[in-house]
Amino acid sequence: MRWFLLALLIIPALEIGVFIWLGDYIGPWSVVLLIILTGFAGVSLARHQGYETLLEARKLIAQRQVPTLPIIAAVCIFIGAALLIVPGFITDLIGLLLLMPFTRRLFSYWVYRFIEKKINKGNIIYYD
Repeated sequence: MRWFLLALLIIPALEIGVFIWLGDYIGPWSVVLLIILTGFAGVSLARHQGYETLLEARKLIAQRQVPTLPIIAAVCIFIGAALLIVPGFITDLIGLLLLMPFTRRLFSYWVYRFIEKKINKGNIIYYD
């Protein structure tokens, strides 16, 4: 929780610094246009990646398997899309990493292993 609050303070300050620096470099209207374009690109990419993830989950369900990794990937896609819609270039970079299939698979696997370790330690309890 402390890390989240710290990020809530630091990331907006860094975003403002990037806006000012980039505004001096390419101009303020170009920065505004770039922010709008990344928002639209994020929605488009999230929609495409979300559809592919849905197809993958349906395929696993048809094989009578639990679609654990596609569910985690869907959460990554949702968070990535939200970060791309939020104005800012640092959040756009993080959102793009969550939407790209290769990096999303790595992150999804890392989250899966983290949850699995918590379940094995007894920190997370689930019922069948």
